[in-house]
Amino acid sequence: MSDLEAHPTEVVCEPSPSPGPITERYPAREVPLGGVRGVYVERTLPQRDLPTVGAWCFLDRFGSPTVTTTGASPDIYPHPHIGLQTVTWPFDGRIRHRDSVGSDVEIEPGQLNLMTSGRGIAHSEFGVPGAPAGSGLQLWIALPDHATGVDPHFEQHRALPVYAEPGLRATVLIGSLGGVTSPAMAYTPIVGADIVLDPGARVRLPLERAFEHAVLVVEGTVEIDGEELSPGPLLYLGTDRAEIELRSAGRAQFALLGGEPFTEELVMWWNFVGRSHEDIVAAREAWEAHDTNWFPDVAGHSPDQRIPAPPLPPLRLKPRKRATGCSHG
Repeated sequence: MSDLEAHPTEVVCEPSPSPGPITERYPAREVPLGGVRGVYVERTLPQRDLPTVGAWCFLDRFGSPTVTTTGASPDIYPHPHIGLQTVTWPFDGRIRHRDSVGSDVEIEPGQLNLMTSGRGIAHSEFGVPGAPAGSGLQLWIALPDHATGVDPHFEQHRALPVYAEPGLRATVLIGSLGGVTSPAMAYTPIVGADIVLDPGARVRLPLERAFEHAVLVVEGTVEIDGEELSPGPLLYLGTDRAEIELRSAGRAQFALLGGEPFTEELVMWWNFVGRSHEDIVAAREAWEAHDTNWFPDVAGHSPDQRIPAPPLPPLRLKPRKRATGCSHG
């Protein structure tokens, strides 16, 4: 999955102080994903005042029943990434993933698919013929400075560990939750989990106090420390929480994201996460020049089956002074 907006907005994310325990809602916005068939997604990260949650810097829900869509899986030709990891977590449907490091796999529900771009990778995603339309979550994790130059690679984890207690089952996608650790490669202190609550559940979920956390409800309604949340908005919980109390009258499912507050300055534009204007310009020029040393071809696609980079905005991409959050160009 990708950010295929025709005119992407510059997002400059500066370090911000730990906010302490708070509750803030951030609405989802409907974004045209593009691709061959053209679908829309619900995007809740980044936000103007919430650029990251830990190192999580991008969150789309695709195939949501509340969003405008063709009802088909997105077919997306090869496109590039730098400076991030993509996390694909499908709820249903099947997607064929191919990339420039030679991966050619089908992505199915219950499997974590983690692509680390490092210094540069390209990939495509197409619906599998005959398979139902897919839905799920697509997320990005910003790589810290020390990992931006790692070799690109792809991981698929078919079995993930589960943190469980009466009324709650949490599949740990990456990082650790309640002493349960995912095998997925993480470059920064982080957690991501898909959590299901039984009807009538009342549970206390342990958290890492040094992390900031956020919750996105997928199905049902969850009460979080007295705050009722339904599908749509992202609920930001801030930092300094050792646990949260969860209640649900009916079955509910939600994603928990968290991590140490990301203290490095980021510039996000299109499918690139860099540290400066120059990082973004160099990656864009390499993609447009078909520089296969930076972005090797994706097997199975002809040279003309590549998504062109949109034009850069007329201004230099640079940080803007702010108290918290991020600036949009």
